[in-house]
Amino acid sequence: MESFYKTHKYLVEHVSSPVRRHLMDEIDWNARLIGIKGCRGVGKTTFLLQYAREKFGTDRSCLYINTNNLYFTEHSLRKFAKEFLSQGGKTLLIDQVFKYPGWSDELRYCYDNFPELKIVFTGSSVMRLKEENSALSGLVDSYNLRGFSFREYINLLAGTDLSSVTLDDIITLHKEIAHEIYAAVNPQEYLQGYLHHGFYPFFLEKRNFSENLLKTMNMMMEIDILFLKQIELSYLPKVRRLLYLLTVSAPAAPNVSQLSKDIETSRATVMNYIKCLKDARLINMLYKEGEEYPKKPAMVYMHNTNLMYSTRSVQVEPQAVRETFFYNMLHKDNHLNIGGKGFQFLVNGEMPFRVGTVPRRANPNLYYAADELKTGHDNVIPLWLFGFLY
Repeated sequence: MESFYKTHKYLVEHVSSPVRRHLMDEIDWNARLIGIKGCRGVGKTTFLLQYAREKFGTDRSCLYINTNNLYFTEHSLRKFAKEFLSQGGKTLLIDQVFKYPGWSDELRYCYDNFPELKIVFTGSSVMRLKEENSALSGLVDSYNLRGFSFREYINLLAGTDLSSVTLDDIITLHKEIAHEIYAAVNPQEYLQGYLHHGFYPFFLEKRNFSENLLKTMNMMMEIDILFLKQIELSYLPKVRRLLYLLTVSAPAAPNVSQLSKDIETSRATVMNYIKCLKDARLINMLYKEGEEYPKKPAMVYMHNTNLMYSTRSVQVEPQAVRETFFYNMLHKDNHLNIGGKGFQFLVNGEMPFRVGTVPRRANPNLYYAADELKTGHDNVIPLWLFGFLY
């Protein structure tokens, strides 16, 4: 146990926290069982350690552990939790909980038998804590940690402390909000960097970002999809091939029949793989109103713009980048469907948005997310401002 405390102390004292994540203030930290999901590379481990440092410092009532530790090949989580409690522990932070066999039953046991213990754990974005996991149904408060928003990226690089805004505020007060932001920083100077590499915090590491991103993408497929979805490793080349085909064409309506021929599998399997890629936060699916999986999506987008640059031989279309940025920034707290004539997205069933350039005669019945615009007017809103939604 003492070795875990020493590791915890070192990690908390040395964790780098250049920007405070928006999710930190959204979580109800009083809950007894909290699950924090997120795709690989978004900073879940750092988030746990930041929480430990902010709320507890090096107080021994809080302890961070990682189930990757070989100790847990011979010792159960429940026994570890019991010993932690006996030494005055109150908050146990468990990283990568899915690496521990039978983790959900262990957490359920701890919840039922140690009511004085609070557990916060991280897991993969493909985990379904409420829907599929009956052991924790109704017990766990589940949250998603996303990559950096454009706002968080600016705050990190410019040293600012700009606040997030709501979609309603953007619709009604976008001109005033844009003026306030420009008084502190010029967001346009940071936009291209964000689109290329700003979503994943590991761009801060002194390594080649593109190579690191490709490595992360492959780990998402190997672990977050194959391992957790229990798909045989021999099918990995098909999943990788499918992701490549979607990457070079996105955003586009998927031709499932052609994709099934290209990767030599059935249409049903293609749709299952597409859903897995979506759950792993590698792609996004956009549907017509009233439709959802398992129906074929109307459009497939990459999950974020950084992924669009992952295949260097492919020319990235500026309009595709604009739409992907808009979708990625909005879909955290909003519902998006495919648009109609003259617009790409229908937001929350009532707001039609056209992304990109604004025609000479703007349609008063549409909202415009306009590229290369400092401040907007009326129903014309700067595209970059949607990066401040979280």
